[in-house]
Amino acid sequence: MTGALEAAVKSAILILALLTAFAYMTLLERRLLGKFQVRYGPNRVGPFGLLQPLADGVKLLFKESFRPAQVDVLVYLVAPAISMTTALLVYAVIPFGPEVSLFGRRVALYLADVNVGILLVLAASSIGVYGIILGGWSSNNKYSLLGSLRSSAQLISYELALGLAVIAVVLTAGTLSLVEIVEAQRRLWFVVLQPVAFLLFLTAAVAETNRAPFDLPEAEQELVAGYQTEYGGFRFAMFYAGEYLGIVTMSALTTTLFLGGWQGPLLPGAVWFFLKTFVFIFFFIWLRATLPRVRHDQLMAFGWKVLVPLGLLNIVVTSAVVLLRAP
Repeated sequence: MTGALEAAVKSAILILALLTAFAYMTLLERRLLGKFQVRYGPNRVGPFGLLQPLADGVKLLFKESFRPAQVDVLVYLVAPAISMTTALLVYAVIPFGPEVSLFGRRVALYLADVNVGILLVLAASSIGVYGIILGGWSSNNKYSLLGSLRSSAQLISYELALGLAVIAVVLTAGTLSLVEIVEAQRRLWFVVLQPVAFLLFLTAAVAETNRAPFDLPEAEQELVAGYQTEYGGFRFAMFYAGEYLGIVTMSALTTTLFLGGWQGPLLPGAVWFFLKTFVFIFFFIWLRATLPRVRHDQLMAFGWKVLVPLGLLNIVVTSAVVLLRAP
């Protein structure tokens, strides 16, 4: 099997797994929210409601495809695709496990070990916001425009805090490769060495994915559905997929950067990786069920007045420690 063919097979399996994960994350969230609110979640379609995502997908596919008047057609159509494809792109460099033996050959459980992998992840996640901004701007709707403006302000603010947390990890590991960052945690996970960076990253990750309590770009009570207001059917599903895949991405990155990635005793590495990632996915859903939405000014003040100074201070301390420990 050539390298190109192996990469194509891995990509196909990865995309299929991620789209399945997206479908069943919607079911998991609805069932968990039902439990949190002491009510039944969706449980009628198939055994235990397991076919509900399939029913939802079929419904979205067959919905009437509409386009509001006076929209910028090209931008309106391309925006959902940008959100979804950039969410899928980052998985090219996220390692799911160590090398395994499969059909008599060694197979790495990642598509590529790029020596600037973390930069690629940050760049791709930054491009994803263009889908939201362009979707809101092109829809010719004031609620959509306000939602996209909120999203751009929010993502620019919290992208900075996220980057500062990542820099602290990179300084500690001495590498930009995600595989080597995981290997550097063989003896001690970075959540112990970098607790401040961990909390910064987790907080910024919630804001980056537009999830409660930072779901201001959608804010149903204020903006109908924000940037998604004028979208329906399959295009709405693409925005939806981008959001949920973003949650999986941030959970996988938190696992990789702070919880040792696939490292763990007894169980296979890939199992450890998915268990740790699932814990953070549950955390995102639990936040939505527990915390109320903050005001926009509170969100911005928290980002610029608390997270950014804290991130800068953490980098100064980390740099000093790394310098003192250098031979």
